[in-house]
Amino acid sequence: MAKESKKTRRVDRTERDAAAVGRFVERFALLLSEAGFPRMPARVFAGLLIAEESSSTAGELAELLKVSPAAISIAVRYLMQVGLVAREREPGERRDRYRVHNDMWYESITRRDEMLLRWDEGLREGIAAVGADTPTGARLDETRRFFEFIRSELPQLLRKWREMRASYNRK
Repeated sequence: MAKESKKTRRVDRTERDAAAVGRFVERFALLLSEAGFPRMPARVFAGLLIAEESSSTAGELAELLKVSPAAISIAVRYLMQVGLVAREREPGERRDRYRVHNDMWYESITRRDEMLLRWDEGLREGIAAVGADTPTGARLDETRRFFEFIRSELPQLLRKWREMRASYNRK
């Protein structure tokens, strides 16, 4: 058996890492898609999450995902509209770079609170329409109570997250 040089092992390791990164991007994108995220924005988002420089150009993302820059452009536009990605440009640079917001999950959950309130209002309307004392009304009310519970617990969860994040950021 031929002896491997350090250089050969390093190249093999890089290729293995690239393959692992590719698998992560596709698997995480699939998880996001299963949760309702459009497929290409999910892939772009996963690609941005693993960006070594914490941001990427459309060209870098296209190369990573093996898609056209146009597909990246459409996906990035969606991600910017939902507030998960920001566009930036370094002074003197001609290319835009895309970055995942640092507090994206926190902001996303905070926006969910508003959505849960709207769902609560919609469910109350449904209960009034079908009657609270009907099986359908009971089912709608249980759903409404669940969302009400989640909304009531969110502030404490978000406060705990901020405390935990502050403690590990100090280390």
